[in-house]
Amino acid sequence: MSTFQNESTHLSPTLWMVRAGRKAAYLAHFLSEGLVAIGWGRGGPVGPNDSDEDLRRRFEEAYPENKPGTRASWVAQVKRFVREVEVGDTVVTYDPETRQYHMGQVGTDATFSTRLVDNSERHEYVRMVKWEGTVSRDDLSTTTRNSLGSISTLFKPSDNASAEMLQLLDGEEQTSQPVEGTRPESDESDSIQILQEYIDKSDEFVADQIAKLDWEQLQELVAGIVRAMGYRTRVANPGPDRGVDVFASPDGLGLEEPRIFIEVKHREGAVGAQGIRSFLGGRRDGDRCLYVSTGGFSKEARYEAERSQIPLTLIAMPELRELLVDYYESLDSETRALVPLRKVYWPVQPDSGDIV
Repeated sequence: MSTFQNESTHLSPTLWMVRAGRKAAYLAHFLSEGLVAIGWGRGGPVGPNDSDEDLRRRFEEAYPENKPGTRASWVAQVKRFVREVEVGDTVVTYDPETRQYHMGQVGTDATFSTRLVDNSERHEYVRMVKWEGTVSRDDLSTTTRNSLGSISTLFKPSDNASAEMLQLLDGEEQTSQPVEGTRPESDESDSIQILQEYIDKSDEFVADQIAKLDWEQLQELVAGIVRAMGYRTRVANPGPDRGVDVFASPDGLGLEEPRIFIEVKHREGAVGAQGIRSFLGGRRDGDRCLYVSTGGFSKEARYEAERSQIPLTLIAMPELRELLVDYYESLDSETRALVPLRKVYWPVQPDSGDIV
């Protein structure tokens, strides 16, 4: 691979969103290795002289289990990643746990790479990146947030959305307002892909609503979800020396097990190992613990939780959103009122798979 050809920290206005897999599964790889990558590598390397027909044929042979429309979308995204993204362009990838967009500068041409993931080979197309900083999703305008929900692994946000993100990264006040109704470029035409795009967008919209809650409302939301699971809860009163934020047990008194102790942190950055240790202090055998942090958890905090002798589950924003949606029908009216949701029905073909 070539070295970075542009050492400037001023990022290009040409911006590409590159998702780190479903649920940002490859985000740590992106950030620690200084790169962005897309999959579908079973199609093999893409050369400058490969025709569209040749690429379609290769992807047909490599992915016979997928529909023609899906394969065509993949081919289009691989071609863009290899041929249209340029050295010096700006790339963005999203962390749904911390609600941060990581932004950096493309430093190399695309290469074809093979690496081991869970003891199996993963073929992918890679570009090295110099990561420059982050922008919080909460700081973006509603229109820009809405425009960043495409299902595509690779796409170009609108010019207005790109400009807004770059201004926030530079610490500037916004000078342009995104135009209502703009949306990123997309290659999808298949109805199932459109449905998946709406599902992905709805996930982020629900997370946006959770993020707007104040700390006491979030505490009540967590307590309501736990009640929907069949437990009785006690929520700590406001003020100092509160102790545990939410306590739950089958009888609500702690006389029956499990006794569940819940800590709630709201948008204060990632919780570190010390926060985990402090929370676990004083817990005893038989206790069960939940730590809810909408700002996510550091790697050290997750390691601390894994080695804990007291059972502890960490719940970041993606898990909290999933729990809210999963148990929404069982929530009491007060909890539903905190994040009002509406069920939407979408027609699908009988062979479309379990997408909803």
